[in-house]
Amino acid sequence: MELAEAKQKFIEAWGKLGSEWGINRTMAQVHALLLMSPEALTTEEVMEQLSISRGNANMTLRDLMSWGLVEKQHKPGERKEYFFAEKDTWNIARQVAQERKKRELDPVIKILNELSTVEGNEKDPAYKTFKKSITDINKLAKNVNRTLDTMLKADENWFWGSIFKIFK
Repeated sequence: MELAEAKQKFIEAWGKLGSEWGINRTMAQVHALLLMSPEALTTEEVMEQLSISRGNANMTLRDLMSWGLVEKQHKPGERKEYFFAEKDTWNIARQVAQERKKRELDPVIKILNELSTVEGNEKDPAYKTFKKSITDINKLAKNVNRTLDTMLKADENWFWGSIFKIFK
């Protein structure tokens, strides 16, 4: 397989994987393109290589920057903006985990904390079931939150060493 074909296959696979994780397919494909590019690319280069519109490219690059996965760069003497993706996979994983935690887990924990204060009759089966479910889900969410916090602060080797110890 030639390099160009392999890159295209990776971009397509990363896009499919991203969409299965709830991330826009184009966003994942642009990220993959920038991951595979040794040099920062312009919006026009992204548009050309992925056959997407300027609006889609601009919106996607903005989203990737808001996730902290892509940086905008300027080259001296040029007016064009260039975009570059972090290449370290551990940093990428931590950044994605941090963003997903902020966007998904933190709001759920906030709601679960509010719901755990609901008062009712302990003898009412509906109240008992509600209270137990909320308590159990809240406990799980907080455990996931602690694990993510540990991952976000951890060195890669320490984190994976700790995980592998659990499964021995």
